[in-house]
Amino acid sequence: MKTTTLRFSRSTIAIAVGALVVAGAITFSLAGHAEKPDAAAPQAPSVTVAAVLERSVTEWDDFSGRVESIERVEIRPRVSGTIEAVHFKDGQLVKKGDLLFTIDQRPYKAELARAEAARAGAQARAALAKTELERTKRLIEDRAVARRELDERENAQQEADANLKAAEAAVLTARLNLQYTEITAPVSGRVSRAEITVGNLVATGATAPTLTTVVSVSPVYVNFEVDEPTYIRYASGGAVGNAGVQRIPVAIGLTSETGYPREGHIQSFDNRLDIGSGTIRVRAVFDNADGTLTPGMYARVRTGDANAKNALLVDDRAVGTDQDKKYVMVVGADNKATYRQVTLGPMVEGLRVVRDGVKKDERIVVNGLQRIRPNDVVAPEVVAMDARVAGLGKSVSGQQVATAQ
Repeated sequence: MKTTTLRFSRSTIAIAVGALVVAGAITFSLAGHAEKPDAAAPQAPSVTVAAVLERSVTEWDDFSGRVESIERVEIRPRVSGTIEAVHFKDGQLVKKGDLLFTIDQRPYKAELARAEAARAGAQARAALAKTELERTKRLIEDRAVARRELDERENAQQEADANLKAAEAAVLTARLNLQYTEITAPVSGRVSRAEITVGNLVATGATAPTLTTVVSVSPVYVNFEVDEPTYIRYASGGAVGNAGVQRIPVAIGLTSETGYPREGHIQSFDNRLDIGSGTIRVRAVFDNADGTLTPGMYARVRTGDANAKNALLVDDRAVGTDQDKKYVMVVGADNKATYRQVTLGPMVEGLRVVRDGVKKDERIVVNGLQRIRPNDVVAPEVVAMDARVAGLGKSVSGQQVATAQ
């Protein structure tokens, strides 16, 4: 039987293999395209929005202050001598007139005795001069003595009176010096420590040492500085002046206290602004019955406008920062977010005052601001603007006062 052998060229085989590969690739591509679902349309980002509030509020501003005593006296010796006794304990409360130090009195008692003796002699000489003058006047009427003798007696009597006055002044000086040996408190308050102790010699004059200091305790001053815009706002409201300053509410809190529990009143504004810092000094007065406020102590100061006024309020989370600008995203009826630059005020009752840029009842984004861009369509969820601070009332304002930068 005869066998027939089929022979193919290499080029024919290569063409056939290539055709098979192309056919398989087309089949795989069509199959993959058929299995891939259609891409879903992008969903609108979900955000929380709230309506801008309008309320009658008192705007508060906060500053840093220092407590100062109303009266502060450095006790210095008015006579020289040796400290004989110290009559107080360091840090003791004293009253005006309480004895603080005693300087050795013996030299001054002796000087007083000498001055009194000199005065007695002057009194005797003055009395004698007066008697002789009267006798001479009678004799001159009888022409028993010359006129010249009468003149001499009048001169002697005038000289004796002058010497008597000098002697009385010396007695007064000696008595004052003796009183100065007992150093008393010139004001009521708290005394410092005794800088000079018993047995030390002290002197008077420009180099006289400070024996101790006394500062008044209650009331006290709290001095602080107000920036120029705040001062202008107070002045435009009629709160600057002898009567106006009483209308500005002011309170302080110490570093260990929460909020501003101590209320006082502003006594005065300074008469000029510091051109270097752009601030003006303010002095407020506070009662200090418990003695906690100590001169030099740091105090947080809160002041408010004299009159309440309507203000627009937003949640501070709704405010974004764009370099040096502040902005919010306003959501319109079409749910489109619009960029709006705003001017901010201080925090009041847990919400931020907005001076310009929004209107009452406009909806703004309070949560999800970082997920959207201007002109994005959003899916808004409406909440109350003051939901976070509901029920806290004005107690929040005493703890969250801040001035917008």
